[in-house]
Amino acid sequence: MIRFVLGVEDLADTRFALSPLGETMESLRVLRDPGRYALQLPWRRDALRRLTGVDTTLLMALVGDRHAIPDHLTPRPETFAPRFDDQLAAARAAPPDRVRRDLLAVHAPGPPPAALADAAGDDARVARLNDAICDELRRYWHIAVRPHWPQIRLVLEADMTYRARRLATGGARALFAGMHPNLRWDDGVLHIDKMIGRHTVHAAGRGLLLVPSVFAHKPAPPVSPDEPPLLVYPSRGVATLWRPAPADTAPATGAGGGAGGGALAALLGAPRARLLGMLGEPLPTVEIARRLSVTPSAVSQHLKILHAAGLVARARDGRHMLYRRSPLGDRLTDPHTAPETTPEPSMCSK
Repeated sequence: MIRFVLGVEDLADTRFALSPLGETMESLRVLRDPGRYALQLPWRRDALRRLTGVDTTLLMALVGDRHAIPDHLTPRPETFAPRFDDQLAAARAAPPDRVRRDLLAVHAPGPPPAALADAAGDDARVARLNDAICDELRRYWHIAVRPHWPQIRLVLEADMTYRARRLATGGARALFAGMHPNLRWDDGVLHIDKMIGRHTVHAAGRGLLLVPSVFAHKPAPPVSPDEPPLLVYPSRGVATLWRPAPADTAPATGAGGGAGGGALAALLGAPRARLLGMLGEPLPTVEIARRLSVTPSAVSQHLKILHAAGLVARARDGRHMLYRRSPLGDRLTDPHTAPETTPEPSMCSK
């Protein structure tokens, strides 16, 4: 078990970030052990067909038998959405002693595989090995991850919006309770169960960085106890990335799949009823269009009508306008939903 001890200031400095290099490293786990990643199998099949010219032996050596990956190849994001090249440059610039420590720690207590044998050598050999690793990661990113990155980013940003709302309305306990069964919040300490490491990290004013991932199957903190608190966690909505979009003729159902779906379709029309059923979490227009395999302009027309009817709320989040069912929309899609008696902080209509 790994524990993060978080004070009041650390909770106040809890933030979310994207990590394209971290996501690239997480995807290597999917290639190595597909049995743990059923939702990502369509991506894996596609990636394996196209990984010609990439040293997969070297890349697979970066994942330990217990699925650990080197900390220096998952650098802490310094901004909300760092560029892959900037993160890779930081990994390439890591000092040899840190590279050596991180590569060996992944395979401890055993020796590293032959592809990483130079990790036990002098600084010059370690630096050359790290350069070779970074070169292969760049090739791998461009072939296997970058083509999907716009869609992956939309899923990750939708997850962060959902989590931020959980934190705002229910505090830290509600935030961590819904992330994964291995996470437990108790009296200022975040417990991360079923970990290789057995140590406690005191945040001590450094805050907590939360990084969602479509390739993670469980929470993944840094391997080293010397790293600042950071938690990669499985994102919501992963299945929507690789599954075919629902057919336009599919029956509309309410958010909970209740018996009122047919009546709702009769009232609103099947496309708008299906759209309303999707909006239990905040989503941007382009992501809704992607999931339904329709144009963003077609989605916008339906959203405009649902918003005018008071069934959908909207709020801007950076570059995107996010849409979510309003309390009235919740009650319409699920008749068993209790009416709100007091206003809840949520997305406001604009």
